[in-house]
Amino acid sequence: MRFSIYQFIRSGLTAVIVMIGLQFNTEISNATELNVYSHRQPFLINPFLKEFEKQTGTKINVVFASKGLVQRLLAEGSRSPADVVLTVDIGRLYAYADKNLFAQVLSEKLSKNIPAHLRDKNNRWFGLSKRARIIAISKDRVGVNEIKRIEDLAESKWKGRICSRPGSHVYNRALLASMIAAHGEEKAEIWARKLVSNFARRPQGNDRAQVKAIYEGVCDIAIINSYYFGKLKNSKVPVQRDWANSIQIVFTNKNDRGNHINISGGGVAIHSKNKEMAVQLLEFLTESTAQDLYGKINYEFPVNSSVLPSEEVRSWGTFKEDNLPISSIAALTPSAQRIIDRVGW
Repeated sequence: MRFSIYQFIRSGLTAVIVMIGLQFNTEISNATELNVYSHRQPFLINPFLKEFEKQTGTKINVVFASKGLVQRLLAEGSRSPADVVLTVDIGRLYAYADKNLFAQVLSEKLSKNIPAHLRDKNNRWFGLSKRARIIAISKDRVGVNEIKRIEDLAESKWKGRICSRPGSHVYNRALLASMIAAHGEEKAEIWARKLVSNFARRPQGNDRAQVKAIYEGVCDIAIINSYYFGKLKNSKVPVQRDWANSIQIVFTNKNDRGNHINISGGGVAIHSKNKEMAVQLLEFLTESTAQDLYGKINYEFPVNSSVLPSEEVRSWGTFKEDNLPISSIAALTPSAQRIIDRVGW
């Protein structure tokens, strides 16, 4: 497979574009090809897409960019070659729908495979996998039953003992939005302010960096996405396996609303020239082959209830998930961001 990498610059944004297979013309669409714009890195989605190519004979071209794809689609307008958009976090999916960049899709298969609270009520975007926002604790310095609810992180006994990536990151913003949904904005801000007062250091790094910080003794507790635990446990880098072995993970709120979850997902681009095949790709991603791969490759949870999590993910134990409609989280993220700014997270 041939790769070409080049820089795309528009509206002051720089995105690294990775095209898999043949470069595609922005004005010509081929019925045997499907063009995917993705916020998910190619190594995460290639196995799914290769299997789809094998089953359908459809060639898939991928553009990867960590940011800037909404602006790109807006700039391209009706000339856009994009057929499918794949991304992570409900906030990002909502941004595409809000800008009218997703087409409405009516699919019995998608409705059957994806629970209603994990898809758009107007059928513009669809959850394809789930991840839980969980607590990592030091095996040596925190008791396994000391934290049972996400709300417990506000307790004063954790002062100077918690690490977190910045609150403005989409994962933490969605978490705080779920707190607003559960308790209201005023109480959510009180919780966030107390959480920040318990930090061991200024918010920094990604979720892996928080686990590393526990291993190094910088803090005892961290907020991470569940799949990072699987990635670190099974890393080819020995020291990263050491990081994972230094922690236990806690699924929170088992006795009330359940642990906050977020999704990866996708939609059909509004100006897709191959909408029928684009829908087929989304449907494929919700069926057993792809749902299994989400667990085995990225340690995520399936959205399709008829598919079991991977063996590694099952080894972490069962948990209760918050069934709050994921769209409600998207609607509350602006309020969450204002709180994050006010409390200095």
